[in-house]
Amino acid sequence: MSSKIEEAQEHIRQAEKCLKTSLLKWRPDFDNAAEEYNKAATCFRNAKSLDQCRDCLMKASDCHRQNRALFHAAKCIDQAILICKDMNSLGDIRKLAERACNLYQQHGSPESGATVLDKAAKILEQSHPEDALQLYKQAVDVVTIEDSTRQGAEYASKVARIMVKLGMYDQAADAIRREIGLHQQVGSDGAIGRLAVALVLVQLARGDYVAAEKAFKEWGNCCDAAEVQTLESLLQAYDDEDPELAQRALSSPFIRHMDVEYSRLARDLPLPKGMAIAPKANVIENAAASYVSPNSGGTSDTSKPTAGPANEDEDEGGLC
Repeated sequence: MSSKIEEAQEHIRQAEKCLKTSLLKWRPDFDNAAEEYNKAATCFRNAKSLDQCRDCLMKASDCHRQNRALFHAAKCIDQAILICKDMNSLGDIRKLAERACNLYQQHGSPESGATVLDKAAKILEQSHPEDALQLYKQAVDVVTIEDSTRQGAEYASKVARIMVKLGMYDQAADAIRREIGLHQQVGSDGAIGRLAVALVLVQLARGDYVAAEKAFKEWGNCCDAAEVQTLESLLQAYDDEDPELAQRALSSPFIRHMDVEYSRLARDLPLPKGMAIAPKANVIENAAASYVSPNSGGTSDTSKPTAGPANEDEDEGGLC
């Protein structure tokens, strides 16, 4: 290990020597300096000194950039991203990927720029989904400028799925519509049908039944028979507030086998609560005395006052 580090340090000294100027050497030798820094990076990598390896790659990239070798400058940063991954230093990856993509675009290689964004986003997707989301968005913009519609649809799909994973349902609905638009350009009706199902699920997750029904009416003609039947049952269940029918629709095989984010969304989707039934009124026994008609002549009403002596005298006297 020590021999590799000593070899790397010698390459660094040679690189610094190439960058020096003098009376007879007015311009630094960026080309040879970049080569020496690359050799030093390789030695540091073999010696498992990843931090120094990354620094040398960044210095090599800067030398290539000064020499207007933009593609090689971007490649050095591309390698530095992998070193950051090995170091578990994920916080720097997004910035490096954006820088490399910019250099690729300046060189005239936008496809390579989108590829480095995609690669970095895959590294960040599990631990830093917000950064991965921004990288995928930039990848969509890069490839759609170059009319690479299919590749743009693939990146747009990743954007929408991460938004669903993060619970960003409003933005996810817009992202799915953009993805549908890209598939329309290439005439992929099957993909549009699957996305129509995803859009209905997202709109229901937003709590907007009207938007879900509108999405089905707009794109349902691209769905196959099983998808149409399931979506009709699902929307009918939410319209009738029937949780059992909604659960059966959401448990259909093709929904369970959608992309993981959408199948989980269907699993966790709030079901309609059903029609509320008014509870029976509780009857309290003997709460009030029973009513007895005064014309019944019965003797059951013991609370009726009895006539006193004055009443008896009046009855005996009668009327003249």
